[in-house]
Amino acid sequence: MVQPTRIVCCACDGAASAIRAATALIARIHLETVRIIPLRCSGADGRHRTRPVQMFHGSNNQASHACRPVSPNDTPCKVSRRSHGVALRQRRQPMADASRTNPQDVERLGYIGLGLMGAPMTRRLLKAGHQVTIWNRSQDKTTPLVEAGAVRAATPRDVMAKSDIVFMCVTDAAAVQEVIFGREGLSSAPGAGKLVVDFSSIHPDAARDLAARLKDANDTGWIDAPVSGGTKGAEEGTLAIMAGGEARDIERVRPYVLAMARRFTHMGSIGAGQTTKLCNQVIVGCAMAVLAEATRLAVNAGIDANRLPEALAGGFADSIPLQLFVPRMVQGIHTPPLGHIATMLKDLDTVADVAQATSTPVPMARLQGNFSGWRRRRAARKRMRLRSTSFQGRALHR
Repeated sequence: MVQPTRIVCCACDGAASAIRAATALIARIHLETVRIIPLRCSGADGRHRTRPVQMFHGSNNQASHACRPVSPNDTPCKVSRRSHGVALRQRRQPMADASRTNPQDVERLGYIGLGLMGAPMTRRLLKAGHQVTIWNRSQDKTTPLVEAGAVRAATPRDVMAKSDIVFMCVTDAAAVQEVIFGREGLSSAPGAGKLVVDFSSIHPDAARDLAARLKDANDTGWIDAPVSGGTKGAEEGTLAIMAGGEARDIERVRPYVLAMARRFTHMGSIGAGQTTKLCNQVIVGCAMAVLAEATRLAVNAGIDANRLPEALAGGFADSIPLQLFVPRMVQGIHTPPLGHIATMLKDLDTVADVAQATSTPVPMARLQGNFSGWRRRRAARKRMRLRSTSFQGRALHR
């Protein structure tokens, strides 16, 4: 990931040399927006003491990086009357403010939950050069990440003690509560000035309740930030993440989240991220059933279903799920898994609950949730019958 980059130039020399430098390196920094801000040099050291209203930024990630004024600690100006070269350097990561607990002004990161999503997301943080302390309920999943540079913690409490921002991605609200308030949980460590960013998908009410209880316990802040994009998005850093929390906290974690995601959108106060994820699951859950129907129709009608993604690309029916899942459906590919049906059913149950509380009709989501749940229960009963038959057969042959 190319970090946002800024260019400043001296008013005495104009913007020409800065523009030449930018265009010379455009292939490397993938400029999206160019604003050359003329500044007045203040002395021989070449640092700008004035504070412009806007800044230039370029990125190959998200075009909506927040602009902020240039400070005395930013990249020094290299344009002078004697030399018209402009040095382009990566913008520094935002430093912690005085309320934070790290004395070196460098954010220490933690990650809890190293499953299908957590492991590749943590790996992206490590590749971006961040210090990451990790914990997982089954410790064997930590080994590959420790080999990649992560630090293994013995408990969630240890992760909190060694981190300023703790990311978490676990199965459900019960798992989140256990990590926070269980034995040696996050709440048992000092938390003033620290943040928990929960990538798990849980009920919005649960997010608000857990955030309030953690704040009361040790003064830790909270962002609910469920993710969408599957394991492929986690591996490639193209996830969409929707967040609820304080605006200041959102901007504090943004640079680190964008090492794992393409889009990070602040949707409102705590719980708003989870509500947005439910809207996502209504669309995705129903789409999966419809894609399966379309694929079966193509096969039964005798056309090449493998070519559906190609034929529909760019049309109204095109989507990431279509391009990703239809080939797997046609070819019967089930491994590696891109997610768990139990997670989708859990979310659709939450959709039904929130819909009832808000008097919102969601017939399609309810139908999909009920049908998928019925199929899962039928499969479970079939497995139980097979186990019972096998057990009886062994008993007869004893």
